[in-house]
Amino acid sequence: MKKHSLTHKTIAILVTDGFEQIELTRPKEAVEKAGATTHLISLKDGSVQGFHHSEKGDAFPVDRTIDEVAASDYDGLILPGGVQNPDTLRMHPEAVAFVRDFFAQHKPVAAICHGPWTLVEADVVRGRVLTSWPSLKTDICNAGGHWVDKEVHVDEGLVTSRKPDDLDAFCEMAVEEFAEGAHAGQTA
Repeated sequence: MKKHSLTHKTIAILVTDGFEQIELTRPKEAVEKAGATTHLISLKDGSVQGFHHSEKGDAFPVDRTIDEVAASDYDGLILPGGVQNPDTLRMHPEAVAFVRDFFAQHKPVAAICHGPWTLVEADVVRGRVLTSWPSLKTDICNAGGHWVDKEVHVDEGLVTSRKPDDLDAFCEMAVEEFAEGAHAGQTA
């Protein structure tokens, strides 16, 4: 595995209550180990509640709220899954606009499990190839994307994976894409 440095890079992690905890903690640890600073961004200040499938996990302190940030403040974005988390995020125009702006600025985005629901809502999957939790296949295809059943898929700065079992590959490719920076094909 090639070592990639994320020194001097800041990565946004967008979540709200109901995220799959390991889909936040493992990517966060991976990018921080590579030298990045991370900011946990949410709809409200205070803390957000993680889950281990349907069981409550830990609460995590929010670093910034969605109304305090812009995609231009960050070098990349991580979208953890969990069913409740992306379903709530996609109902908030500010969160959807924040996600869309990463694509408009050609910045890398890594989404796992149900995380791509927010990408569908942001209208950034048209013409793209990605993977997700299998139940999102129809949503992705209806939004103009092409769904594949793979451990990890990278499409011009867009990193996607299906589930927690894919986290090793997901984290490795997310770090690589964040290290590479902007991708011309990563567009809204």
